[in-house]
Amino acid sequence: MNISAIADPVRKISTALLVVPFTSASLKKNGAALLADLGFDAGVMEDFKAENGQVALLYGSAGKASAERVALLGLGEGKKIEDYRKAGAMLAAKAIEIKVGSLVVDMTAIKTFAVSAKSSIQALVSAFIEGGILGSYRFDRLKSDKLKKKKDRDDKKKEIAELVLRSDFSQLAALEEGIAAGRITGSCQNMARDLVNLPGNMLQAEDISRAAQDSGARGGYEVRVFGKEEIEALGMGGLLAVNKGSLHPPTFTVMEYNPAGKAARTIALVGKGVTFDSGGISLKPSEGMGEMKSDMAGAAAVIGALEAAALLRLPVRVIGLVPATDNMPSGSALKPGDVITTYSGITVEVGNTDAEGRLILADALTYAKKQYNPDIIIDLATLTGACIVALGYSVAGLFSNSDKLAEDIYDAGQRTGEKVWRMPLWEEYDEMIKSDIADVSNLGARGAGSVTAAKFLEKFTDGHKKWAHIDIAGPSFASGKGGAKVAGGTGFGVRLIVDLLKTWS
Repeated sequence: MNISAIADPVRKISTALLVVPFTSASLKKNGAALLADLGFDAGVMEDFKAENGQVALLYGSAGKASAERVALLGLGEGKKIEDYRKAGAMLAAKAIEIKVGSLVVDMTAIKTFAVSAKSSIQALVSAFIEGGILGSYRFDRLKSDKLKKKKDRDDKKKEIAELVLRSDFSQLAALEEGIAAGRITGSCQNMARDLVNLPGNMLQAEDISRAAQDSGARGGYEVRVFGKEEIEALGMGGLLAVNKGSLHPPTFTVMEYNPAGKAARTIALVGKGVTFDSGGISLKPSEGMGEMKSDMAGAAAVIGALEAAALLRLPVRVIGLVPATDNMPSGSALKPGDVITTYSGITVEVGNTDAEGRLILADALTYAKKQYNPDIIIDLATLTGACIVALGYSVAGLFSNSDKLAEDIYDAGQRTGEKVWRMPLWEEYDEMIKSDIADVSNLGARGAGSVTAAKFLEKFTDGHKKWAHIDIAGPSFASGKGGAKVAGGTGFGVRLIVDLLKTWS
């Protein structure tokens, strides 16, 4: 999608679709006059209430507008940045639905919108562009087309080739800055979605590592991949144990972005990379198991966030750590009752092989603390179905040993629309993961499954004072249960982390 900004007079813009956005307040104040200037009677607004994401198509402008069609776009109250992201996404979806390949959005009122949202023009434009990129996303690369000619024609109908933002000349620089930032974050989130949507037979641990290397090449950050022999030499018993039933070797990928100048702080991001989770010997039910290709959504989010941070040239040092494997049953697979020794030296009794994500994250968390001792450690993982029971499919569970860190993450979630809700990490829950024969069990007592999983991870942070675990099991994959219009990977976590990194810059 080609995205640009112009300062041409609205009535002289020739485009397939001219879009005029309104907040509920601006509709009442300026709607009739603006539409009259474009050649429309105020009566066309009777059914348009400027609700967030509402799109109303208008026809017959009495020759006053050069555009083929005009659309009114609702921003709701327009008092939150998320209002603009949602509106951008709904507009993109509508444009694809009506097969419009190019559109111009009149952002004349962007300064007023920014004041209403208590934000900058750049931030609003960035959110709007993110929404446009995310709303136009479709994962159809695996569908066959018998004729290339037909494929090319169909692809054009499904894409937005050009998106132009129009405003006064004095606002162009701010628009262009916002466009650049929004394009980076939106594109990196869609890259993460692509990884999540790939099926298990097309994405193994080595493929995740290659995706990280490709991302590093695009973003200009360093990537090192540890193969099975190196993982064995390190003694990463958690990752190796989960991999025992697999035909494919595990990988441990370390990504490092260093800013040009002095780094404000060092952030370590750990992403769970289980490319397919059958449950292992503790086999999952068959219903819905196909969605377990998304069990590497945490890894995808970390790769996407690293690339965005690098392309945005944020002044923070970011370390990305991705332990990757699939979790399969076989004669050599990890068994319930086995005891393993993790990279930290802590021994784990395996109560259930379907609680595998915490085993591979344990090694990565220890590595982050031991090798980098960063200012902050955050892990993202599709860790527990219990978190979905607690919070549903739209909100991630947040666990942290730092009130300030938890507050920062919560606030970032509110700004980006990737919402989190803090859950407890009280000492009482330690009793639920005790083992009689090892240091700890990977299976908690009945109840509080997402909490006991977080308590397990906490034991591998070696007392780090600023650690957070984000359980993204619910919002990382849209299967229609959460009301999503496009099924599949959401890239949840990319916007959240990028916003945090900007805040800490």
